[in-house]
Amino acid sequence: MLSIPSITEAEKLIEEKLGGWFDVVISHIPNFIVAVIIAIIFSFIARLAGKGMKKVLRRSLDSTQIADLMASIFKVIVLSVGVFIALDFMGLKSTVTSLLAGAGIVGLAIGFAFQDMTENLIAGIAMGIRKPFKAGDVIETDNVFGSVHSINLRNTLIESFYGQLILVPNKILFRNVLRNYSTLGVRRIEVAVGISYADDIEKASEVIVEKINQFDFVIRKNETAVYAEGFGDSSINLLVWFWIKYPGEPDFMTVRHKGVVAVKQALDAADISIPFPIRTLDFGIKGGEKLDAMISDKINQQSANKEGDNNTDASQGE
Repeated sequence: MLSIPSITEAEKLIEEKLGGWFDVVISHIPNFIVAVIIAIIFSFIARLAGKGMKKVLRRSLDSTQIADLMASIFKVIVLSVGVFIALDFMGLKSTVTSLLAGAGIVGLAIGFAFQDMTENLIAGIAMGIRKPFKAGDVIETDNVFGSVHSINLRNTLIESFYGQLILVPNKILFRNVLRNYSTLGVRRIEVAVGISYADDIEKASEVIVEKINQFDFVIRKNETAVYAEGFGDSSINLLVWFWIKYPGEPDFMTVRHKGVVAVKQALDAADISIPFPIRTLDFGIKGGEKLDAMISDKINQQSANKEGDNNTDASQGE
C-alpha cells in the first residue's frame, strides 16, 4: 500500500525544495546582475553603432531606405550578440543553442515562403552597394527603357519616354544585362542614309561630316564619320556617326532630328541624290537578251509586218 505522508513531512519536503531553489537563485544573483549589465551595455553599443552605420551608409549609398535597413540589421546583430553573451554568462548555454537553432529554422521557413520578396530585397541591397545606376539615369533592360524615377528595397520605378511609370522588380535589373546611358555622359548618334550608285561615296562623306560638325552640340568632332554599310537594292547605304553630351540639351530626339535634316541638306547642296526604290530589268545577264535589243527587234518586226501588209494591199489593188 502507498503510504500517505503526513502534513509535517509534506511541509518539510516543500521547505527543502523552496530552500534549494532559493539557494540557487541567491547563487545566480551576481551572474544575473552581470548579465543585465552586459545586455544594457550592448544595447547602448548597438544604438551608437546603428547611428554611426546609418550616417556612413547614407553618404555612400543613394537609397536612404537601403542605408536605414542595413543599419538596422547591423544594430540587431550587435544587440543579439549581447543577449547571447548575457544568457551564456548566466549558464543558459542550452537556451542559447535552442534560440540559434530556432532562429535558423524560422529564417529558412521565411526564406522559402517569401522567396520572391527576399530575392528582390537582396538584389536591392546588392545594387545599393554596387550602384549600377542612380535616380535620374537613363537605363535600358528587359524591354524597359527610360529614366530612373526612384529606387527602393524591392523595386525600381522607371519613367518611360512615353510618359509611363514602370515598376521593375530589382531582381530583373540585377539578373539581366543593364545599359546605362548616363554613366559616361556621352552618346553616339547614328543616322542611316542611302545615296545613288552614280554618286561619289567619298564626296558624300565629306559634305555630310562638314555639315554635321557645324552644330555646337556635336562633340569629338574629329570622330564624326560616315561609313559605307553595304549595297542596297537601289542605293549605297551609309551610316553617319557623331557624338553628343548625354543627358544634355538639346535632347536626344531633337539632336537626331537635326542630324537627319542636316544630312538631307548636305546631300541636296552637293547634288547627291537619295534615290527612291528603283527596279532595273536587265535580260542580258549570262547570255540573256538585253531589254533594248528586245524592244528594237519588236519594233523592227512590227515595221516589217506593216510594210508586208502594205505591199499585199498594193498588189491586190492592181
